[in-house]
Amino acid sequence: QRSRGHEVLYICATDEHGTPAELAAAAAGQDVRTYCDEQHEIQKAAGAGFGLSWDWFGRSSNPPNHRLTQHFCEALEAQGLIEERLDRMIYSLDDRRFLPDRYVEGTCPHCGYEKARGDQCDNCGRLLDPTDLISPYSAVSGSRNLEVRDTRHLYLLQTKIEPAIRAWVDGKTGWQQLAKSIAYKHLDEGLIDRGITRDLAWGVPVIKDGFPRPGMEDKVFYVWFDAPIEYIAATEEWAEATGGSWHDWWRLDGGAEDVRYVQFMGKDNVAFHTVSFPATILGSQEPWKMVDMLKAFNWLNWYGGKFSTSQKRGVFMDTALELLPADYWRWHLTANAPESSDSEFTWEHFQGTVNKDLADVLGNFVNRILKFCETRCEGAIPEAGEPGPLELKLYADLDQAIGE
Repeated sequence: QRSRGHEVLYICATDEHGTPAELAAAAAGQDVRTYCDEQHEIQKAAGAGFGLSWDWFGRSSNPPNHRLTQHFCEALEAQGLIEERLDRMIYSLDDRRFLPDRYVEGTCPHCGYEKARGDQCDNCGRLLDPTDLISPYSAVSGSRNLEVRDTRHLYLLQTKIEPAIRAWVDGKTGWQQLAKSIAYKHLDEGLIDRGITRDLAWGVPVIKDGFPRPGMEDKVFYVWFDAPIEYIAATEEWAEATGGSWHDWWRLDGGAEDVRYVQFMGKDNVAFHTVSFPATILGSQEPWKMVDMLKAFNWLNWYGGKFSTSQKRGVFMDTALELLPADYWRWHLTANAPESSDSEFTWEHFQGTVNKDLADVLGNFVNRILKFCETRCEGAIPEAGEPGPLELKLYADLDQAIGE
């Protein structure tokens, strides 16, 4: 898009809150902040190594995301869409703590997958609550010495704005079938009011200075409430660092009317970006820019199973760059992107596409042009000049073929 002359802002960030960060830090023997500091630099370097031209690579643990997450909670509450409820949540007697969603694992009640998490089943994609799981156990210690106790949490009343979310999805006429079908699946099953706070120490605190909320002193916002807001917050980080204006990109009352906003993600995250995050934006009743095109991908599997960082199954960005140049990977992943269905990664297929497409087809094309330039043009690229009749006919033929 930049090469075509468009003004582009390409934003990404490390999503640093929630259970995965806490568990990974504990496994590494580090405090969570130190672990996230290291991981941010690793992920940033891997993206740069792949040639991803981010304008800004932010962090969801930075102050702008804390401020904006708390702001959205206040805005939603002002619209009557936040409610405090008494929950029955799983408590681990051995860990001496409540276990938020991903701290609980067990068997999925829908498909029987034995390693489902308390928030979502990676096998069938259904969103879950920890109390739904069969034979649950603590992901922290493996203990099955669990019981259900009372705890208070904030809920986003998605049921009140379901018609607005459905109308918004209905209006996305240019979206691919995968993204819309996932959105409609959750809408047709019936939205539920979602808890947006957790009993964790690491995250965006529910209570901020001057905004008391008794009983919420030790709670943070659910990671899937704050993580999408980081798109906006990372843009604010970019603006602070460069002198730009984040309002130009995100506020319809600040210049974002002509922005085209595109997201890319795997299919297991689509529900959060077509239902949960739109519920936050629409429910706030504030003039935020919403996504125009959501590009969803199916799963790229690893020899019959999912790539999994937690289970250390697959080849990952930093290791891939140690093995072969980034362009090999970029080409293979682009040419074989799992758009219409899940696809498989194998080393044999990777070798075949790189050798055939890059070495044979592209390499041969480049070599022929260079040889032609050497033998017919004395090794120098000639001036192009004005297009003649043959070139003009070629342009017209190509335009017609592309149109068809």
